[in-house]
Amino acid sequence: MATFLYKVGRLAFRRRHYVALLWIALLTLAGVGAASAPAAGASSFSVPGTEAQKAFDLLEQRFPGMSADGATARVVFKAPTGEKLDTGANKATVEKTVKDLGDGSEVVSVADPFKGKAVSKDGTIAYASVKYKVSGMELKDASKDALTDTADQARKAGLTVEVGGDALTATPETGSTEIIGIAIAAVVLVITFGSLLAAGFPLLTALIGVGIGVSTITALASALDLGTTTSTLAMMIGLAVGIDYALFIVSRYRAELAEGREREDAAGRAVGTAGSAVVFAGLTVVIALVGLAVVNIPMLTKMGVAAAGTVAVAVLIALTMIPALLGYAGKKIKPTGQKSKLLGGGRAKSAEKSARPNMGTRWASFVVRRPLAVLLLGVIGLGAAAIPAASLELGLPDDGSQPTSTTQRRAYDLLSEGFGPGFNGPLMVVVDAKDSKTPKADVTTVTDKIKALKDVTTVTPASFNKDGDTATITVVPDSKPSSVTTEGLVHGIRDAGAQVKADTDSSVLVTGTTAMNIDVSQKLNDALIPYLILVVGLAFLLLIVVFRSVLVPLKAALGFLLSVMAALGAVVAVFQWGWLSGLMGVEETGPVMSMMPIFMVGVVFGLAMDYEVFLVTRIREAHVHGEKPSQSIVTGFRHSARVVTAAAVIMIAVFSGFISSSESMIKMIGFGLAIAVFFDAFVVRMAIVPAVLALLGKRAWWLPKWLNRILPNVDVEGEGLRELDSRDSDPDEDRELVRA
Repeated sequence: MATFLYKVGRLAFRRRHYVALLWIALLTLAGVGAASAPAAGASSFSVPGTEAQKAFDLLEQRFPGMSADGATARVVFKAPTGEKLDTGANKATVEKTVKDLGDGSEVVSVADPFKGKAVSKDGTIAYASVKYKVSGMELKDASKDALTDTADQARKAGLTVEVGGDALTATPETGSTEIIGIAIAAVVLVITFGSLLAAGFPLLTALIGVGIGVSTITALASALDLGTTTSTLAMMIGLAVGIDYALFIVSRYRAELAEGREREDAAGRAVGTAGSAVVFAGLTVVIALVGLAVVNIPMLTKMGVAAAGTVAVAVLIALTMIPALLGYAGKKIKPTGQKSKLLGGGRAKSAEKSARPNMGTRWASFVVRRPLAVLLLGVIGLGAAAIPAASLELGLPDDGSQPTSTTQRRAYDLLSEGFGPGFNGPLMVVVDAKDSKTPKADVTTVTDKIKALKDVTTVTPASFNKDGDTATITVVPDSKPSSVTTEGLVHGIRDAGAQVKADTDSSVLVTGTTAMNIDVSQKLNDALIPYLILVVGLAFLLLIVVFRSVLVPLKAALGFLLSVMAALGAVVAVFQWGWLSGLMGVEETGPVMSMMPIFMVGVVFGLAMDYEVFLVTRIREAHVHGEKPSQSIVTGFRHSARVVTAAAVIMIAVFSGFISSSESMIKMIGFGLAIAVFFDAFVVRMAIVPAVLALLGKRAWWLPKWLNRILPNVDVEGEGLRELDSRDSDPDEDRELVRA
C-alpha cells in the first residue's frame, strides 16, 4: 500500500498539470450537470415493513382519489378579543377565505369549518383543512403564494390567521455560521502551518471535493429522488473530512522536508505514509455511512450513500491533487518548524527554545508517567456526560418544534388552545374489511373499542370507500403528538385491532404522521444493535489489518462507544432538557430526533476512527522502527498531536456552523457531531488512548501467530519505503505505476 501510494504521490507531483486539469474538468462536468438537471421533485418518505406504511399503501389502492401522501394545510382563524367567528363579518371573512382557498389548480378539497364542525366550543378558533394533489415538496410556488396571500387577506379583515401543515415546506437555511466555521478552519490551518499558501491547499481541495459531490447529488436528485437534507449532510461531512485528509498529507510533507528530502520524494512519502492512513480512515467512514442501508429506510440509505460518495472523492483528491499543488508551490512550502516571512518566518530562534519539546511531547510524557489516573479521569468524565442519555426520548419533529416566529408553530399553538394538544396529531385508523361478510358491523366494533380506550378525545364517524370494503376513522388523542401517552394510545388501538382480527375477518391498521413517527422510531431502535455489530465489526477487522493487533482495535471500539454515549447525553441535555438551549437557538425542547442515535453511531464512528488511524499509525510506525512502547507513544504524539488537534478543531468548527440551521434535524446533527468530535478527539484519542497503550506496553501489539500469517501486509507505516533510501528514484516509475 505505502509503496503504491508513494508512486501515486510522485506521479501526481510530476504530472501536476494533468492532475489539476482532471479535477477541474470533473468539477466543471458536475456543475454543468447540476445546472442542466431538472428540478428535484418531492423526496418521498417511505418506511417499508411498518404498519403505518402498509396503511398508506392500502389507502392508495382503496381510495385512489384520496391523495394520501398529498400536502395538507390547516388555515387557523382566531376572532378578535371579545368576538366570535360564527357571527357577522367574522363569519363572512372565514367563508370568503374558504372559497378563495379552493380556487387553486392543485387543490383537491377545502373543508368549511362551519359545515365540518371545526370550530372550538367557545367559538373563538376555527380551522379550514386544505388538501392538495401533490406533496409539500412538489407543490408549486404559485400554490404556496396563493395560500399565504389568502391568509394575508383574512388578516387584513381583522382576524388572526396562521397556516400549519406541510404545504409550506421550505428548504432549510444553514445561516451565516457555516461560513464562520470555514473561516475558523482557515485560521487554524494558518496557525498550524505558519503559511497562508499551505493553509489554503486543504481548504481549496475540500471545496473542490464538496463542489463535485454536491453538484453530482443535485444532478441526480430528480432521477434518484434525493432530498435537500441529502446534499446538506454530504456538504457537512465532505468539508470536514476533506480538510482533515489534506491537512494530514500536507503536514507529513513538511515533516519529510524537515528531514532533508527532495520535494518530489517528500510528496511521494507523504502520500505513501499519511496517505495510507487517509485511505483506511476514509474506508471506515464509508463503511459507517453505507451501513445505514441496514435500517431499510430509503431516505436514510440515500443520505448515507451520497455522503459516502463525497468522502470517497475527498480521499482521491487528497491523494492526487494535494501532491500536484505541492508541486506548483515549490519552495514556498516550508519544512516543519519554519514559517513564511509574512507570518514571522526567518527569525532566529534561541537554542533553548529550539530544544524545548513541543506540547504533544510534554502531554504524552505526562500521560505515560500517570496512565492510570488519566484513564480513570477520562472514563469517569465521559461517563458523567453520558448520564442524561438514560432519559433519552425519541420522536420526529413536527410543527410544535418549529420556532415561535413561524406561522406553522403559531397555527400549532392556536389549534392546541382551541381543540386540545392532541388535535395536532390525529391518528387515522384504517379498517380493511374486504374479506369480511359484515364490514359495517366490524367497523362499528372497531369504533366502539377505540372509544372505550383512555386518552381519546374524539372519534369521528367512519368513512367508507366506494366498494364499501374499507373504512377510515379519525382519532384525536388528548395529548400532544410527540408524547409517550400518544404512543401508548397507538399501541392500545393496535392491540384492540388484533382482537378484532381474531374475532372477525377484518384487519385494523393505524397510520397518519404521528403513527408513522412512532413506527420510524421503533424501526430505528430495532436496527441499532444490528447496525452497531455490522459497522463496528467490519471496522474492527479493518483496523486489525491496519495495526496488526487485536487489543488496539478493541480499545478503539470501546473508546468510540464512550464518546458517542457522552455525545448523546449532551444532545439530551440541550435539546430535551433545555440546558444552554438559548445559546444553541433551541426554542422548543422535546424528544430527540429518532434517527439521531443510529446516525451518530454511523457518522461518529467513522470520524472517530480517522483520529485513531492518524494517531496510532504514527505510534506504531515508531514502534516498528525499534522504539520502546512508552517512547513510541511520545514520538507519535510529537509528530501528530498538533495536527490531530488542528483537525479536530476544524471539524468541530465546520459542524458547529450547521447549528444555526432553521431545520431542527440539521441543527441537532450539527451539534451532536461537533460535541462528539470534541469528546472523541480530546478525551478518548488524546488521553484515554495513550493511557491504555502505556498500561498495555508491548501487549498492545499482540497478534496470534496464525492470524499474523493470514493477514495481508498493507504496510501503512511505510516500512517498505525505507528500502528506497538506499537507491535513487527510478526514472521509469510512471510506466511501473501504469503496469501496477
